[in-house]
Amino acid sequence: MDFLALAYALAVGLIIGLERGWSQRGKGDGQRFAGFRTFAIVSLAGGVLPLLTEIIPATFVLVLWVAVFFSITALVIAAHLLEARQTADFGITTELSLLLTFLLGSLCTAGFVDIAVPIAVITALLLSLKPLLHGWLERLQQRELFAILQMLLISVVLLPLLPNQGLGPGGVINPYLIGWMVVLITGISFVGYFAIKMLGSRRGLLLTGLLGGLASSTAVTLSFSRLGKLQEHGHQLLVAAILLAAGTMFPRMLVEVAVLNRPLLQELILPLVVMMSVTYVGVIYLVRRAHRGAKPINFVLNNPFDIVTALKFAALLIAILLLAHYAHRYFDALGIYAVAAISGLTDVDAITLSLAKMASNGLEHAVAVPAILLAASVNTAVKMGMVGLLGHPAMRISSLCIASLAVTAGWLTWWLLL
Repeated sequence: MDFLALAYALAVGLIIGLERGWSQRGKGDGQRFAGFRTFAIVSLAGGVLPLLTEIIPATFVLVLWVAVFFSITALVIAAHLLEARQTADFGITTELSLLLTFLLGSLCTAGFVDIAVPIAVITALLLSLKPLLHGWLERLQQRELFAILQMLLISVVLLPLLPNQGLGPGGVINPYLIGWMVVLITGISFVGYFAIKMLGSRRGLLLTGLLGGLASSTAVTLSFSRLGKLQEHGHQLLVAAILLAAGTMFPRMLVEVAVLNRPLLQELILPLVVMMSVTYVGVIYLVRRAHRGAKPINFVLNNPFDIVTALKFAALLIAILLLAHYAHRYFDALGIYAVAAISGLTDVDAITLSLAKMASNGLEHAVAVPAILLAASVNTAVKMGMVGLLGHPAMRISSLCIASLAVTAGWLTWWLLL
């Protein structure tokens, strides 16, 4: 057992040392602060010390461990000062990595292998991502940094403070759950926004449509419809990008339902997957018809997160929860369908989350499922209306036919499953 723990300790040093040695491979022998072998030895030394408790008192081992750690720290500081004086490089990443390697080696033989090894892998990964991370930081704008901090404020600081209990009429308003829903939606938008920013929209309309749909399929539809009206060619490719963005809405809805209500997901997954599949088959058809060599068009997203926007979404969610509660109370299923249709005019996320929550609290699945499908259908119709009103005439027929076929196929699937 001790031998296996030491093997893990050695592996930890080799993992981090491999990355550090590779990053300093251009330096000659004796010019590197710490390389592959040094990290392995330091990690092994950290692993040996806890094992000494089997032959000498634990207190003495602890004192010895502290002495060795501070000795290594002193050597690290001295080497850093010498290197900084010679090269004017004041970075301490390698030095801190060496100290961490010693600690991880000790954790391995102290019985915390399941913690030490993942930390070593993550550390090596972070070290290897230096060029990518530095390049990303250079491109990061102030408004994006502020958006990230706002997102962290909402999700890490404010969310845990919200009461996790039902309030208001029927107890439908749960502040913690509403806050969590806001974080979920803004998090999805964050992924889409920064994916586009890092990959670049010039890699193609289709990639932009797919990733842009993760952030805002309505925004993609609006932008590409307007662009289509100004172009003489490439309309089918623009429609394909719009449909890709619109098709992304369906798996996004499935994710939202899966988080809140797994049983409801089982009844929704086939209709929504069929809608998505038919939409994407239409995209493939349009891409094959599209003119080759069409130039990609830049797509600019707004700020990925804004507190005012988040508060508006929370207010919308509360309004829909209350409206759906009273609609179901006084008008039964017809009230729910009316709320779903009205909500679908502008957004599907709020009504999807609301109905998923209500279904977990007693709303019949036979009402929730068609209501969610209705919201998705209305929202799809609104997007196709944008294409028809704002886009080029050549974009209308193909977009309307494919979207109508997708919605019809989804409803037919739901009906067959009854």
